[in-house]
Amino acid sequence: MSHPFQFDPLTLSRRTFLGGAAAGLGQAALASLNAPGPRAPRAPRAKRVIHLYMAGGPSHLETFDEKPELAKLDGELIPASFTKGEQLAQLQGQQLRCLGPRFPFKAFGQSGQRLCELFPKLGSVVDDLCIVNSLQTDQINHDPAHTLFNTGSTLAGRPSMGSWVHYGLGSLNENLPAFVVLTSVGKGGQSQPIAARQWHSGFLPSRFQGVELRSVGDPVLYVGNPDGVDRERQRDVVDAIGALNADQHRHSLDPEALTRIAQYELAFRMQASVPELVDLANEPREVLDLYGTEGGDGSFASNCLLARRLAERGVRFIQVYHRGWDHHGAVKKSMEITAREVDQAAAALLTDLKRRGLLEDTLVLFGGEFGRTPMGQGDGRDHHIKAFSYLMAGAGIPGGTRYGATDPLGYNAVENKVHVRDLHATILHLLGLDHERLTYDFRGLDLRLTGVEAARVLKGVIG
Repeated sequence: MSHPFQFDPLTLSRRTFLGGAAAGLGQAALASLNAPGPRAPRAPRAKRVIHLYMAGGPSHLETFDEKPELAKLDGELIPASFTKGEQLAQLQGQQLRCLGPRFPFKAFGQSGQRLCELFPKLGSVVDDLCIVNSLQTDQINHDPAHTLFNTGSTLAGRPSMGSWVHYGLGSLNENLPAFVVLTSVGKGGQSQPIAARQWHSGFLPSRFQGVELRSVGDPVLYVGNPDGVDRERQRDVVDAIGALNADQHRHSLDPEALTRIAQYELAFRMQASVPELVDLANEPREVLDLYGTEGGDGSFASNCLLARRLAERGVRFIQVYHRGWDHHGAVKKSMEITAREVDQAAAALLTDLKRRGLLEDTLVLFGGEFGRTPMGQGDGRDHHIKAFSYLMAGAGIPGGTRYGATDPLGYNAVENKVHVRDLHATILHLLGLDHERLTYDFRGLDLRLTGVEAARVLKGVIG
């Protein structure tokens, strides 16, 4: 067979020219899409990340940070030494009374780690978990806190974690995006909106931005062909558009023209790969029961099952947002609902990954953008940035362990404090990337996920 560029110019048809040109440039552009950035990675412990993002700010006091002293002070004024001069959200200037934990904690697993009794399924896998109790952040309201957690900065227009990972490591599957986002909405509390810029590529080339897969209906709009358009006809369209973008690139040298070629090629491949991804017909009944879903219902459980399927197909970075953790009121009732929505599926994901041999090279994270106050807001809790908890598992992280600690009331992290940027540095390290060397030249500055502030890899977490 002749190479597409070995042609007789006198007999060359328009379709042959467009198809040959686009095929060659399309493959080159797709290779560029999947290629890593300029910083060579060190030996990684993780190939991929699954971030179970509990959007809204889960209370560490009703999840993973037991505070018996706070329970004793329930209803009493919190000592002024804790709060004087401190930044509060909606409680600023109000009388501040302690709100004891609404539920007891129990010991789980051989390690005896204590979790709130609302999380028995996560308790059953606690020996695979490292519980980090000393997270801190800088932003006390949801949107800027999400932006800081996802991009390392409060400035709009910075690349997200997943975009940095795609840039640094490239893709493992040319038929699916390297960075995928799934979202669900809970019924147990306020559901603050999540802006698409949380998975944007920022100043990185747009090929590195995350792709949101819808949880109900077609996962990607227009993934199927219209009536009367078969795959061959669609191939012709992609080739023609690719040739036009290639021509633009030859004249303008605009790298985004190559990105468009690559994205059209990826979209064409996704028309075959995405339907197979979401088709759960071959999933055994035992697996569906493990997660507690039939799939395709938009639930957190369904998205966790999809996350496992994405992971085993080579997707680098998977974020599973679950909104509904903003419990300003009725924290007891709300926690009962929201914990039930996530406990079984999160534990099922860890169990499923482990028995398939994927947990050893998959980093799994579970947590939100900040915590909640030990002071009551009526029968709820306000936003809190001085202390919150995260779960980490996989990628060789020692399980059944705990890192960091808060004061007796859960107000301040006091031992092994962990800033969000430290978590970013650790994630990159486990993926084989040096957070100080993973940079991008933007307007004359070498910018990075962890910024110019000090950030450290959490050696005490990763073992």
